[in-house]
Amino acid sequence: MPTPAERAAELRELIDAANHAYYVLDQPTVDDAVYDGWMRELQALEADDPALQTPASPTQRVGAAPSGRFPPVRHLRPMLSLANARGTDELVAWHRRARAVMEQEGLGSRPDRFVVEPKIDGLAISLTYEDGRFVQGATRGDGVVGEDVTANLRTIAGLPDRLRLPDGASPPRVVEVRGEVYLPLAAFAELNAARAEAGLPTFANPRNSAAGSLRQLDPRATAERPLSIWCYSVGHRDGLELASQWATLEWLREAGFPVNPDIRVVETIEQVAEECAAWEERRAAVDFDIDGAVVKIDAVDVQDRLGAVGRAPRWAIAYKFAPTTATTTLLDIMVSVGRTGALVPFAVLDPVSVGGATVKLATLHNQEDVARKGLMIGDRVIVQRAGDVIPQVVGPLTQERTGDERPFAMPDRCPACDTPVVQPPGEVQMRCPNRSCPAQIQQGLFHFASRGALDIEGLGEKTIRRFYDEGLLTSFADIYDLHRHRDRLVAMEGFKDVSVDNLLAAVERSKERPWSRVLYGLGIRHVGDVTAEAVVAVCPSLDALLAADVETLAQAEGVGPVVAESIREFLASEDNRDLLERLRAAGLTTESDEPPRPADGPLTGRTVVITGGLEAFSRDEAKRAVATAGGKATGSVSRSTSFVVAGAEPGSKLAKAESLGVPVIDEAAFLAVLAGERPPPEREG
Repeated sequence: MPTPAERAAELRELIDAANHAYYVLDQPTVDDAVYDGWMRELQALEADDPALQTPASPTQRVGAAPSGRFPPVRHLRPMLSLANARGTDELVAWHRRARAVMEQEGLGSRPDRFVVEPKIDGLAISLTYEDGRFVQGATRGDGVVGEDVTANLRTIAGLPDRLRLPDGASPPRVVEVRGEVYLPLAAFAELNAARAEAGLPTFANPRNSAAGSLRQLDPRATAERPLSIWCYSVGHRDGLELASQWATLEWLREAGFPVNPDIRVVETIEQVAEECAAWEERRAAVDFDIDGAVVKIDAVDVQDRLGAVGRAPRWAIAYKFAPTTATTTLLDIMVSVGRTGALVPFAVLDPVSVGGATVKLATLHNQEDVARKGLMIGDRVIVQRAGDVIPQVVGPLTQERTGDERPFAMPDRCPACDTPVVQPPGEVQMRCPNRSCPAQIQQGLFHFASRGALDIEGLGEKTIRRFYDEGLLTSFADIYDLHRHRDRLVAMEGFKDVSVDNLLAAVERSKERPWSRVLYGLGIRHVGDVTAEAVVAVCPSLDALLAADVETLAQAEGVGPVVAESIREFLASEDNRDLLERLRAAGLTTESDEPPRPADGPLTGRTVVITGGLEAFSRDEAKRAVATAGGKATGSVSRSTSFVVAGAEPGSKLAKAESLGVPVIDEAAFLAVLAGERPPPEREG
């Protein structure tokens, strides 16, 4: 058994390696629970024997040294880390310790007041403004020295280049704003899917994707990724007095910084615990990764008197949620075949609970992902699950290998149809070239029936697989012949009259789906839902699409030569053209009912975002109304957004609009604008 000194040295080495992987390489090697366990053990050893604590100990430092890829920046005020509380008991114990120090400092009569904020799992940054102008941005680094990423931070839409201050107000001479850069979960899933499709390495988690995006040497690469930011504190300040954390947040909002709208002020530690529990309950409902809540004593003078212990302030603590990462055994790596023929490896895991759900399978994206992570079958691995994002394997715990693990190799023949696989030039992804591959057909059918395409409720993967095995479905058009087989369907085990009739009714309703959804449902490579809408704008009917050449298709917004060529290749197939004619004959929508945008409509040249429920329109109807008025309806808020229409229960888009200074109007005002009774709102300034 090692001595305390030997164990402390071992723990320092383990933690330093984990810090370097997480903060510098953006590639975590251990999960949060393992890391926190090491840190707690080291803290306990150092508490028992203070001689074991050195200035270089991880307990006395924040993060890791800068990587050297960017110029170093010395923070005007150190960026500290936070101590952790797991559960209410540890939260109450932190409060008790803080109150004891307050008693010693003569502050015992001060009433409690706390601010509870979400703990964003992103990349901590510092933003320096001089005389109201953004002059420098840096990563946290080791807390004292970070990396200069100013140019990359300027690409983030929500970050003000100049402070927005009331008329006549003088900006502080110098102010250092602190925040967290993150990638929204939906954008993370889309980014990884696109990278996997392109044969590029995928990111391990949203935090790593944000860090990797922000630390691009070319700012143009950063600009292509939809990074967001929440700001939550002020470090060094010259010419700015702030009496409390809540006043700090109010100043940040007024100055134009994105501040999370759900931050709360409470008066008792019991209310703090309730707020922390509330954040944990809704962590899967927000579009950003959070791993806890941050609790801060509100008054700045109390914060100053409480000070810090080592690397952590006494006046704040991170209430950590149940981890969304866990460790388990990688039992096997198997391969599925997607609708485009891509061979996709996936992990078969010893079942483990992650973030409240039992995980048995996890994505691995492609063989490059497996190789990059260094995975072997039989490894102990870190598994991560964030919100609704598909669980994924972050990496192996190589220190736990026994020698019984074995390497994985991609098959040289399709596991579904035994056709020799190919690897197109310039691609990492291996593919099955057989268009008649049963796996491709079934996955294509599932995509066609999915909510984003034809939205055929009741036609899920299991049902499609069964109908395929029965010979009822071999193409999209066969779906519209299912009514001819009603008696056979009712006779099948697990089906009854009601379920069959509901399915057939959903099939009939799908014929009313817009032409853009039909085009998206075809599963043409590189044609997602947004691209499909852009193509329909230049090819408003099936006949127009069939007649379009590459040059015509490339006129669609966001469609380049590669996508245009992919569409033409699909249409060049006689089988595909026959399929389209069968769908037309079945009664599907093959023409757009959206009129061309007028050159002088009330919304000509305007970009509109709609969030929340409207009484007069469905979401699709509202988008068509915008187009009819000459405008363009998009799904995300950016600096180029002209205004946002907020209906009932608006989502995070409303908060982002407010943070960017984008005008927001209600439904009544929207109707008045559409009718030409009032002009569209304009940005101030």
